[in-house]
Amino acid sequence: MSEYNFTTQWYFKHPVERVWEEIRLMDHWPEWWKYVRNVEKIKNGRQDEIGSVRRIQWSTALPYKITFDSELVAMDYPKRMEGKAFGDLTGTGIWTFEQNGSGTYVRYNWKVSITKKWMNIFEPILKPIYKWNHDKVMQAGYEGLVKRLAIG
Repeated sequence: MSEYNFTTQWYFKHPVERVWEEIRLMDHWPEWWKYVRNVEKIKNGRQDEIGSVRRIQWSTALPYKITFDSELVAMDYPKRMEGKAFGDLTGTGIWTFEQNGSGTYVRYNWKVSITKKWMNIFEPILKPIYKWNHDKVMQAGYEGLVKRLAIG
């Protein structure tokens, strides 16, 4: 089982608090993120949402779907959020936010392993395609959030 380390960087012409809020509210991702099919809260956390778990169903740029649970394990408003994933993928995702003038830089570090059996079988051949697919999914998220921020 191979580990993947993806880094995605986004820039928005909006204040960090606004960008933070849209990314933090995972339940609304299907409204603006093309490949997010469903987000379901399956475990409540503390009042600040630490410990909450959401099941996220994704379609992808390729003809397969991924489902994993994401537990919010750390949050430092409005600088950093960290989640643990388990299901079809296992690993850690960390969002960081940095105000730059009136805009915001967002960085997402995704360190993950695939647990779907068929994906691991074909992983030696498909690894570059998995990276391409990840990049497409993240680009769609960026484009969707740009549009959402522009109207909201």
